[in-house]
Amino acid sequence: MSATVIISCILGYFGILLLIAWITSRNGNADSYFLGNKASPWYAVAFGMIGDSLSGVTYISVPGAVGTAKFSYLQLVLGYFVGYFIISKVLLPLYYRLNLVSIYSYLQSRFGRVTQKTGAFYFILSRVLGAAGRLFLAAGVIQFFVFDQIEGFHVPFALSVSVIIALMLLYTYKGGIKTLVWTDTFQSLFLVLGVILSIVAIIQHTGWSFSDAVGKVIHSEYSTTFFFDWKLASFFPKQFLGGIFIAVAMTGLDQNMMQKNLSCKSLEEAQKNIFWFSIVMVIVNIFFLSLGALLYHYYQSATIALPINSETGKIISDKVFPNLALNHLGWFAGLVFIIGLTAATFSSADSVLTTLTTSAYVDMLELDKNDKLNESQKSKYRTIIHISFAVLLWLVILLFDALNNSAIIDTILKLAGYTYGPLLGLFVFGLFTKYAIKDALVPIVCFIAPGIAYILSTYSKQWFNGYEIGNELIIINGLLTFIGLLVIKSKVKNTVNEI
Repeated sequence: MSATVIISCILGYFGILLLIAWITSRNGNADSYFLGNKASPWYAVAFGMIGDSLSGVTYISVPGAVGTAKFSYLQLVLGYFVGYFIISKVLLPLYYRLNLVSIYSYLQSRFGRVTQKTGAFYFILSRVLGAAGRLFLAAGVIQFFVFDQIEGFHVPFALSVSVIIALMLLYTYKGGIKTLVWTDTFQSLFLVLGVILSIVAIIQHTGWSFSDAVGKVIHSEYSTTFFFDWKLASFFPKQFLGGIFIAVAMTGLDQNMMQKNLSCKSLEEAQKNIFWFSIVMVIVNIFFLSLGALLYHYYQSATIALPINSETGKIISDKVFPNLALNHLGWFAGLVFIIGLTAATFSSADSVLTTLTTSAYVDMLELDKNDKLNESQKSKYRTIIHISFAVLLWLVILLFDALNNSAIIDTILKLAGYTYGPLLGLFVFGLFTKYAIKDALVPIVCFIAPGIAYILSTYSKQWFNGYEIGNELIIINGLLTFIGLLVIKSKVKNTVNEI
């Protein structure tokens, strides 16, 4: 497939995003940037959150991992469903009652300014590392399969990443959440279409009927879903409980995921949004996993060699989907894959710029409380912060590229998950106890807890008779933070804003 055609389609795709941004950002102000004027339709927010939850890495990795992990990922997704219910009934009512712009403002009212800034710091750290890592991996796929294939013309990775981030800036810097609600809805549509049309392409190339394809997925070895070996990371209770707490922490306690929810017209509409989003998420992930099973069936039936790491002899799972889509299924499948990857990558990355700006503006710099600044000055500061985070993402991506070690990237992405444990512990302590804490000591607790969790995770198999810590790590991390907060609680009880 011609790289020129792919690039033209990507540019056309961004052209539509820019048009949406132009329409939605006219007459924009602080209220539209941060909360979309509290007028976002719940159905648009619900559908747009799909793209926020499924990054470009997920788009590639979930189908590819089916070869070894089977459908075990669905155990985690079922836990997500329960976690979203908790968000709807516990966290959203609190956020709406307090009329929050940044959810970490709750930590200030409950514990103090240091705690608020600690929570915001962990959010900013995790989102910068996570967004940069995901953009790096997805941009690497586009670089390898598109830009590196243009004969006689070398496109440096730094240049392609610069263009990608510049395009994101163009359609996010002014409109904020009001724009992102609609651009993410558009991108989620293409993400879902990318998965569905990839399945259609495989069915067409094999000559299977739809019922044949469904039968192959259901009756294949790949569709094994539930695992009950307690030592493994895929053990069902660990995956399910881990999914619950991951959803609560990484969605309900994450400014990036909550800010669009807070832009709905009312609490009832926000809860409706979360309910339907949780259902659609389960369905979409079933499509992802089914695509993975069909990918491996196609490799076998067409006797195509799987991408193998020459050093380890293991399957490179992240190349299973792109290799087949771009090299063996024809131009249509290749185009669908690229557009789907683009949608998955940018829908999870573009909103990060806005929510990082919100947290820095509200939590760190407290510019929203500065009465000396007029609207024009505040808008200027928002733009500067927004652009600064874009530059920071660019620098971190180039650092990843300079390291040129995928193991380091995987480690950084995993470490980003550790930052949600302290947030989980802080919010649970605030919601379910009446104790005040020594505000100044909170950063120490939130530093020690992930460190202990990391040690436990690293040596768990050695210390606990082969037991492997998996997605329950966030529970352990949150529990350690909670215990640390009990140690630094003050004698005076605080009843501000608890449930």
